[in-house]
Amino acid sequence: MRVTFWGTRGSLASPGNETARYGGNTSCIEVRAADGALLALDAGTGIRRLGGAVPASLRRVDVLLTHLHMDHIQGLGFFGPLYNPNVEVHIWGPASTTMSLRARLTRYLSPPFFPIHLRELPCVLTLHEVPCAEETVGPFRIVSTLVCHPGPTVGYRITADGRTVTYLPDHEPALGAAEFPASSEWTSGFALAADADLLIHDAQYADQEYRSRMGWGHSTFAQAVRFATVTRAKQLIVFHHDPERSDDALERVVAAEALPVAGALPVSIAAEGTSIDVGATA
Repeated sequence: MRVTFWGTRGSLASPGNETARYGGNTSCIEVRAADGALLALDAGTGIRRLGGAVPASLRRVDVLLTHLHMDHIQGLGFFGPLYNPNVEVHIWGPASTTMSLRARLTRYLSPPFFPIHLRELPCVLTLHEVPCAEETVGPFRIVSTLVCHPGPTVGYRITADGRTVTYLPDHEPALGAAEFPASSEWTSGFALAADADLLIHDAQYADQEYRSRMGWGHSTFAQAVRFATVTRAKQLIVFHHDPERSDDALERVVAAEALPVAGALPVSIAAEGTSIDVGATA
């Protein structure tokens, strides 16, 4: 299973020289199975370039949305496969008690915010409201559940080719607590991340920044490491970089606040345009 980062920034796209190393596009990750099946995790601005990399022979693409905040859907209308009548596009997103997934997406993919209406897209489009259960999509076994972030918001646990990737891009499991609850059942996202080969996790804030942003639904670098440690994840990639943080500053915070508490846990920074073969030995 191969993971490629097409968008790593959180909240707002931030292109420029200061973010060129780790990327300025908002959340989008490609997960490719050994048989070529493809998942797109979220549809931030990074999904535009992913669309250009989808093989012409591929006839199905699944887009898994964690939630519908703008930084996670603002690239959807620029995703090339949506305009190919020969391609099935399945969009998965969290259910809401107030409005259907179709109605919520239509609020963005329709005038005046977008020139094309959702119903006018040429692809064979199917929308799925995530039941917070287990689904099988081609070679992928996908488990989802609600997590701590304003939303509703879900996280995903994806297993294929004998490997597991957990995706929690917007997640505040500590909710201001100094430590996680003693019982794992009270820790948001625990079951999704338990023993994962790769954990991709929100780390938007430095410790000092978090004091004034508690409850906003994001983690610090140290909290991401602690969460990876208690869930026994084998590798952590920090994600959802703050749009106001330069790449140099990002490296400084990781060195000061993540690596000192990581112990033997491998920790790295999500970088736009890079790929990782999950479970491959260095």
